[in-house]
Amino acid sequence: MTFWQERDSRLSEPLRLSGAKATRESRMPIPEPQPTEQRDGMATQISSETAPANPQKQRTGLNRVAHAGRYSLSGLRAGWHETAFRQEAIAAIILFPVAFWLGRNWTEIALLLATLVLVLIVELLNTGIETTIDRIGPQWHELSKRAKDVGSAAVLLSLLLCAGTWGAAIYVRMFL
Repeated sequence: MTFWQERDSRLSEPLRLSGAKATRESRMPIPEPQPTEQRDGMATQISSETAPANPQKQRTGLNRVAHAGRYSLSGLRAGWHETAFRQEAIAAIILFPVAFWLGRNWTEIALLLATLVLVLIVELLNTGIETTIDRIGPQWHELSKRAKDVGSAAVLLSLLLCAGTWGAAIYVRMFL
């Protein structure tokens, strides 16, 4: 049994109340320092186990690319369940052909499309932040609020950039 498995099993033991203090039946052992090795100026721990903690890291080549693609599609499906992402994706699908009409050259078209994709990327990142915060716990905390507010501000800035870029392109196309 590894140190971490032993620690988890001890933490799951019920607490014994003795007087005013709650104690565990036995003390947890203090782990001995792990040997380290220097790589690229960074100290990294040397593991006695040959298998990595994450079996996904063993994949290589096209197998790794295929799995990464499936995980990405799973992320897009998860994002689709968010109302804001769904609304922004539908708007992007509608505006995609408009970008080819509105842009006068390939640079303008690419810029218009890039702002649409940027909004979707930032919304997915914001969804990831919010999901992680919700995973930690439902209770209110100042740092949780700050993380969600910063993610929301990033979405706002990407939407303002998109609206400004599209507004300038429409102005140039219609009035100049």
